Parts: sequence; structure tokens; C-alpha cells
Amino acid sequence: MLRAYILRRLLATIPVLAVVALFTFTLLRIVPGDPAAVLAGHEATLEDVEQIRTRLGLDKPLPLQLGAWIGQLARGDLGHSIRKSDEPVLRLIASRVEPTLSLALITETAAVLIAVPLGVLAAWKANSWVDRLVMVFAAVGFSMPVFWVGFVLIWIFGLWSFGLDFPLLPVAGYSPLDEGAVEYARHLILPAITLGLVLIALIARMTRASMLEILKEDYVRTARAKGITENMVLVRHALRNASLPIITVIGLGVAALLSGAVVTESVFAIPGMGRLAVDAIVARDYPVIQGLIIVLATLYVFINLGVDITYAYLDPRIRY
Repeated sequence: MLRAYILRRLLATIPVLAVVALFTFTLLRIVPGDPAAVLAGHEATLEDVEQIRTRLGLDKPLPLQLGAWIGQLARGDLGHSIRKSDEPVLRLIASRVEPTLSLALITETAAVLIAVPLGVLAAWKANSWVDRLVMVFAAVGFSMPVFWVGFVLIWIFGLWSFGLDFPLLPVAGYSPLDEGAVEYARHLILPAITLGLVLIALIARMTRASMLEILKEDYVRTARAKGITENMVLVRHALRNASLPIITVIGLGVAALLSGAVVTESVFAIPGMGRLAVDAIVARDYPVIQGLIIVLATLYVFINLGVDITYAYLDPRIRY
């Protein structure tokens, strides 16, 4: 039954990705600005611009452009960059995947490990000073803009040395993992904190709300009456049954990380997919923009698929 459910969910992703592709193509064609004019420069003549438009295929009717692009997608070809000397878009994106995925995975893992225990603790100690302290932290973390947090961290760790002869943490750049795990981690700490505060606040609030509802149930009261330890009641009986909304927020948090990475990578000068998106938008490099949207949308769709499969595993009723 689980296999049939997974197959149905896989088939449901096909029309979603088709709509995303159509919307992306249409949106980039109706926004103001001419990529050929940007590529030609300010001193180019009309003939130069028309030659570039012909070379890029922009002079063809939109249905023909769409058909050609869909054919490229079917072959796994995302096109070629306009401003990078016809470099394949897929190669450009592949070269920027590691920083973005590293930042997203580290931030998501740390946020879950911090936020879920905080939410459980706040629900267990509801209406106490512990609960209020956690909720104040969540409210503050959720309210602070990502770019503001990033600039504050750069100001603290960039201008203050804390009595050391060297900066405690780097405030810009990225060090690949193959160049050393220590430098790799040091360069990701500040960006992960910047992105993680909002996610920690969101997951903690949802965990607390879900746990409060479950802790009022009769089976929790019965488990306590049987003499089961409080830790077992919280983890095995309450948290497991409260996990579906929490998993939903965690899955949605990945989308927030991918969108927040655009700002964070720009603030901390990280050469990831977010920085690539900003550069492509400025240069009107629409093949790169299209490729990034398709890749990110595909990642998001499969993340949602993973969340749905997790639902079915935790609650067999969903399979039906």
C-alpha cells in the first residue's frame, strides 16, 4: 500500500513541474528589459541588437521558443548562459551547488536539533518562566530580518577581535570541504546562525503548539497513570503523535532556506546558487534564471514528496 501511495505522489509531481516550467518561461518573457540589448551594451546599434536577438533565438514566436526550451529540458539541457561565453547553465549551477546545499543542510540540522527540544520543553513547562523565555526568544528570532542579522554578526565578528590577534570567525567567503573541515565549518557558522534564527523560532512555536494539544489527550494521562517516566511520555507518546505538523514546518523551512540563501549569500559573499541568481537577474541572463528556478522548484517538489512519505510512515491512515 505504501508503494502505491509513493507512486501516486510521484505521478502528481509531473503536472506541478510542467506548470512551474510554463510559468517561468512566460514570466521571464513579459518582464521589462531586453537581454539582447543588455548583452550588446549601451553603444550598440539596432543592427547589433537584432543580430544578438537572432543568435539567441529571441526573434522567433513565443510558442516556438517554448517548444525549443521544453525539448532542451527533456534532454536535460538547461541552455547556455548569455553573459558567461555560452557556458552551459547546468555546469554553472553544479559549480554553485555545494555552498548552498552545505549551508541549507547545516542550518536545517542545527535548527531541528535546537528548536524541537525547546518546543517540547516549553510545552512541558507551559505558562512557566521557561515557557515565556522560549516564546520570547521565538518571537524575537522570527521578527528579525535575515539581512539585518547578517550585518550585525559581520559587525561583531568583523570589528571585534575579542582580544585575539585574528578574527574568531570569518565574515565573508566560503572554504570547500576538501580544503579542510575546520575552515569549512568556520565559514558556515555565521551564515547558518543568520538563516537559522527564523527557522528555529518557527519550528519551536509549532512544536510547542502541537505538544500542548497532545499533552491534553486521555492516552497521555493514562500513560502517566501507569507510572511511565515523564521522558518516555514526552518522547514516545506525545512527540511522535505531534510530529506531523512539525514535519510540515520543517519541510517548508527548506523553502525558506533556499529563498533566504539569496540574501545570506550576498551578505556573506558566498559563491552559491543564491549569489548566482542575483548576478543573473542583474545581467538579465534569462537562461540561468530559468535553470535556477527549475532546479529549485524540482528540489522543493521532492522535499514535499519526502514529507508526504514521512506522513504515510508515521500515520498509516494517510496511505488510504
